[in-house]
Amino acid sequence: MDMKKTLSLASPLLLAVLPLAHAADIAAGKAKVATVCAACHGAAGVSVSESVPNLAAQRAGYIQAQLKALKDGTRKAPIMNAIAAQLSPAEIADVAAYFASLPGAPSGEKSPQLANVARSSVAFPEQYRTAFTKYHTIDFPETKQVRIYFANETALKAAREDRALPDGSAILSEVYAAKVDADGKPVKGGDGHFVGEKLVGYTAMQREAGWGGEVPEMLRNENWNYAVFTLEKKPRAGINQAECFACHKPQDKVSYLFTQKELAAVAHGGAAR
Repeated sequence: MDMKKTLSLASPLLLAVLPLAHAADIAAGKAKVATVCAACHGAAGVSVSESVPNLAAQRAGYIQAQLKALKDGTRKAPIMNAIAAQLSPAEIADVAAYFASLPGAPSGEKSPQLANVARSSVAFPEQYRTAFTKYHTIDFPETKQVRIYFANETALKAAREDRALPDGSAILSEVYAAKVDADGKPVKGGDGHFVGEKLVGYTAMQREAGWGGEVPEMLRNENWNYAVFTLEKKPRAGINQAECFACHKPQDKVSYLFTQKELAAVAHGGAAR
């Protein structure tokens, strides 16, 4: 049979069974970027910090490929894995098309953080040393730091009752630079953890009624807010709360904590580890 005739006969069948490709919607991509992606990458594809890449004028195919890899987990980046996992194939195509439609970012330019996402309602808990309970210690080899975690009574009571942490819960960690030996390696103490030599700051997470109301659903951690404090117990400038939301988002089944298991153990009478 003539090849051209064969292809001609087959064409209607192929059109019937092959899925139609999604026609990217730039306007829809712009709307999605404005509510979520802009928190880090900027509404016009110009990122909010030097640690986040600009996406303006990046090729659509490349952005799609990266988002698909982040969505299925073949590319590991915890913050972006949590966000990409919530995007549909159509949304990925739309977002990629929008960023690709933008002009390239001028050298050195940055976008402002999204006010509704960057703003944190967490205040430093001045009485945490007497009002909170120490429940866990974590070593961070890459930064040569060690963090000591404390929880307030509301969080402790919920963990004791095997409930999700409710509004009113608060967690604080003291962040220490670890003591190092002559080779620059962190020194471990009798408890098996790095020896904290110098306090360098604090991190905190807290939830109260209504605190999550202005946060986009893709980032929202119910009513949790996050903060990083200086030694003077003041909010550290330049912290993008969007990264905290995205990082904790996958922990939704354990009250958005990475340390829920350890908190529950202490709440039930175990020793802090």
